[in-house]
Amino acid sequence: MNISLSHTTDEHRLIIQCIKGDEQARKAVYMQYVEEMMVLCLRYIADREDAREVMMDAFLKFFNSLKDFEYRGQGSVRAWLKKITVNYCLMFLRKRTMAFDQLNDNSHSELASAGDVTGQMNVKDILKLIHELPPGCKTVFNLYVFEELTHKDIALMLNITEGTSKSQLHLARKILKEKILVNT
Repeated sequence: MNISLSHTTDEHRLIIQCIKGDEQARKAVYMQYVEEMMVLCLRYIADREDAREVMMDAFLKFFNSLKDFEYRGQGSVRAWLKKITVNYCLMFLRKRTMAFDQLNDNSHSELASAGDVTGQMNVKDILKLIHELPPGCKTVFNLYVFEELTHKDIALMLNITEGTSKSQLHLARKILKEKILVNT
């Protein structure tokens, strides 16, 4: 039985098959999301092997906890898997004792706007610059920009203050602007 997540396949039925232990259904879900989850992991974890290991752990958690999953319509599978994957990335970073750089009062001055310079860069170049950020800055930047979390939510997830979250985002943007201006 060859199952795929095409427009004609009911996502909910596929998840029910996964819960029943259908390996083809699990493979179909894995193949549908593996690339997206790997890219997600690589946004947080620079080392490809570490990112792959975290992604595999997230998929394992996803499949092992499907019985607790409440299907809420198209896209809920992706959202839940993404949430699990982000949490596993954060757990990995916590184990590596992620550092949050403190800003001094002079570091709050804004740089000149990078304007439309980023339009001249490709996605790979921008992601490379994000990977070069200090770990705390990179994590807050990813959570704020890509996961669209609030500073309050980020602070709770990372066990930091909202002010630290804001300063990390500010520092990340400042560093990225400097690097973008230098690279163009």
